[in-house]
Amino acid sequence: MEMRQILYFIEVAKTEHVTKASTHLHVAQSAVSRQIGLLEAELGVSLFIREGRNVKLTSIGRLFLQHAEKAISELNQAKEKITEHLNPEQGVIRLGFAASLSVQTLSLVLAQFREAHPNIRFQLHQGSLDYLIELIEKGSSDIAFTAPVPREHPNIKGDIFYREHIMAVLPIQHPLATQTMLRLSQLRDEKFVTFRPGLPLYDIVQEACQQAGIQPAFAFEGEDIDTIKSLVIAGFGVALLPEQALTDLPPELVKMKISEPEVFRTVGVITPRHRVLAPSEMLLHEFLRDFYNRLSRFGQ
Repeated sequence: MEMRQILYFIEVAKTEHVTKASTHLHVAQSAVSRQIGLLEAELGVSLFIREGRNVKLTSIGRLFLQHAEKAISELNQAKEKITEHLNPEQGVIRLGFAASLSVQTLSLVLAQFREAHPNIRFQLHQGSLDYLIELIEKGSSDIAFTAPVPREHPNIKGDIFYREHIMAVLPIQHPLATQTMLRLSQLRDEKFVTFRPGLPLYDIVQEACQQAGIQPAFAFEGEDIDTIKSLVIAGFGVALLPEQALTDLPPELVKMKISEPEVFRTVGVITPRHRVLAPSEMLLHEFLRDFYNRLSRFGQ
């Protein structure tokens, strides 16, 4: 089995047309057909069935495509990492970040890193904590910016950079809106606008309410911070949100610290526990650590 046979197979599978595939590959159609035939002969199965001028993958062909694409991806990543080891400033960082993180803070630190290392390229992935962990476990990413930071995962190492307070968010006309601070128990009779079950912020709200001795009633459970803010403005309830997500708070809302219990989440990065970071990724990891150390010294 040769590399070109795998590449020709993937291209034919994508285009579902031998002629189109040969045009994209800049080789003769007969060469593509011959290599596909040799591949099928070696495997002992048909990978395609003909439908007029087009071709379609067989069930075995679809299975082989999954593994072929994964193999090519692994080889390309290996080539990138070898290039990176020769010159860390020419690397590619596949960086994940949690959807609930403050975009302002993330964009600031990445802008400073790119200014210091202009030739390092990024591939960014955004999603839930579970999604980011899955990317790292599959090898599609090696570093992700998350909140909260898992500490006891068998395959993931977590490094906490700081703790972020969770604030109460109320409509400006709310009777408690004039206070500078409140106890969570004061919201006992309120409905909450919060995140859906399965997201870490939902668990944080549940745990905080349990500590305060209240059983929260939820008016809405979603996954978008701006939607939650809008529903609080509309009077659907109150919310508990991360402090850094409240830097540009609409005038119809007020935020206040919670004195009892103390509610916070950890913020930092996750990396693979059993793989060594590439040089460019190590540069980013150290840059992030230094960046947040400086912030903490100046009283973040």
